[in-house]
Amino acid sequence: MSFKKFLVSRAFLFNLIIAVGLVGGLLFLTLQTLESYTRHGQSNPVPDFTGLLQQEAEIIAKQNNIKVVIIDSVFTDKVKPGSVVEQVPEPGFGVKEKRTIFVTINSTNKEMVVLPKLTDISFRQAQVLVENSGLIIGEISYQPSEYNNLVLKTEQDYLEVFPGKLVLKGSRVDFIVGRDPQNEQTPLPNLNGLKIEEAKNILTDAMLNFGVLIYDETILSAEDSTNAVIWRQHPDKKRTSSVKLGTSVDLWITVDEEKINAAKELKF
Repeated sequence: MSFKKFLVSRAFLFNLIIAVGLVGGLLFLTLQTLESYTRHGQSNPVPDFTGLLQQEAEIIAKQNNIKVVIIDSVFTDKVKPGSVVEQVPEPGFGVKEKRTIFVTINSTNKEMVVLPKLTDISFRQAQVLVENSGLIIGEISYQPSEYNNLVLKTEQDYLEVFPGKLVLKGSRVDFIVGRDPQNEQTPLPNLNGLKIEEAKNILTDAMLNFGVLIYDETILSAEDSTNAVIWRQHPDKKRTSSVKLGTSVDLWITVDEEKINAAKELKF
């Protein structure tokens, strides 16, 4: 039989049909299996693990057929030790089942930092070093000195601390700063209409102390505290233009719109 006749024979056509059917069937099964494995087009929102302990996060992850893996730890006093601080992907992001969510937890051990050398330099230089080290400037007091604004000593809990000491990250460092008796006054800033953190920075820059924080009756929640604005201060800028270095400034805060608007008008 010639090759041309073989191509049109019933036997060849029958085998060709079987071969095409087998290839088509295998292709269909492969696509179905791949779609089932990847769950094409199906995704679920990621639960919010923030604030949960590791064990709690793992239980919720199992219920949602996903996994959580810890990739890092940090220390913060805003959430309880061992709880989730951050997650990737973020809550609500669509993921498929059996995927992994990477989380950062709050360390159970408080983070320590090395105290830099803060003495025998200007207060401005010390301020930058403190902030870069993750520490906070505490009380500022002054002693007579021919070297004006030079840091003479640093303390924590009224005890002198020296460079190289391990201290708790985020803790306060108190400063004893030299003051020229001929230059002991500083302009009093007007803090009305500002939020608390902004006022703290301005007081520190002016080498003044943050005094008592007084909440009015409109402050009812943590959110109110965050949004609160200063509406009164003592000493009062209207009565006193300058004060001694190291003076404590007391602040009254509110979320009352009338008080806030009145306070902002006083700035101009």
